[in-house]
Amino acid sequence: MASQLAGVSMAGWRVQRPGPIANRPLERVKTAVPRPQPSELLLAVQACGVCRTDLHVAEGDLPVHRPGVIPGHEVVGEVVEVGADAGDEFAVGDRVGIAWLRHTCGTCRYCRRGDENLCPQSRYTGWDDDGGYAEFATVPAAFALRLPAGYSDTELAPLLCAGIIGYRSLQRADLPPGGRLGIYGFGGSAHITAQVALASGAEVHVMTRGERARELALELGVASAQGAADPPPVPLDSAILFAPVGELVLPACQALDAGGTLAIAGIHLSDIPPLNYQRHLFRERQIRSVTSNTRADAHAFLDFAAAHHIDVTTPVYALGDADRALMDLGAGRIAGAAVLLV
Repeated sequence: MASQLAGVSMAGWRVQRPGPIANRPLERVKTAVPRPQPSELLLAVQACGVCRTDLHVAEGDLPVHRPGVIPGHEVVGEVVEVGADAGDEFAVGDRVGIAWLRHTCGTCRYCRRGDENLCPQSRYTGWDDDGGYAEFATVPAAFALRLPAGYSDTELAPLLCAGIIGYRSLQRADLPPGGRLGIYGFGGSAHITAQVALASGAEVHVMTRGERARELALELGVASAQGAADPPPVPLDSAILFAPVGELVLPACQALDAGGTLAIAGIHLSDIPPLNYQRHLFRERQIRSVTSNTRADAHAFLDFAAAHHIDVTTPVYALGDADRALMDLGAGRIAGAAVLLV
């Protein structure tokens, strides 16, 4: 396969002019199939999830790290080439996942203490390096992920970021056993995280703007679903904010019981209005951010997904419709986690 791909072109999308998605910052291109470095694998992409982070990269909410980057970091593909120094864990023909985190230094104080997600030299798929909105993509073998059985490619793709980051957010939210969890926003990551929490014995309450999203939440078994800023029917032990809307930090904090924790899951958040100490933070309520994930998080979540089947709602788009998928995501027209099929 490697020799057959030398000099071959592939279809893909590049972020050529970051800006509002309505201005079509993505451009469909023909470009050379990437050549893997000695430590990398080359994958033929089968499916790629459409994540809100892709939208932030396209619209310029996240600063440009690589001009003309190919976005996409929830990639399911088949290994077609193994670099000379990539080891023997993966072989041609294996089904493999590519996630957001793709490089850490391994030597800084954060890496040494197990917090590689905070590594100053970390690099990310679809931001620092080309991702999966294309027919082929590379991944360092050390950051490639084995995938659980029992899922289709379209079901697996959202697990590789929406699932992993939701899992880490749940840990950061410090939910007590059998506790009450509030979820603000109910898109790709939230609808997976709700199922993890329910399977772990939590009582889940959802606050989100979309009627279809509220219906999906109730179908999945949450205890209640209401508007994005509405108070839940009970005080919350923990909450996770998935919507990138800083204004929702206030009602989320106010909904917390004493000692409760709010975890903010997104890489981007609009400005938070002034907090009132008595209403929003007093009685040892706290706010935590979530920064990427470690490989240990990814392995733990995928092990959980292997043991507890997760129903992933996946509106499907063709690779050629990636720009429309991001438009629909930005407009709130997607319930669940959209996936591009290649």
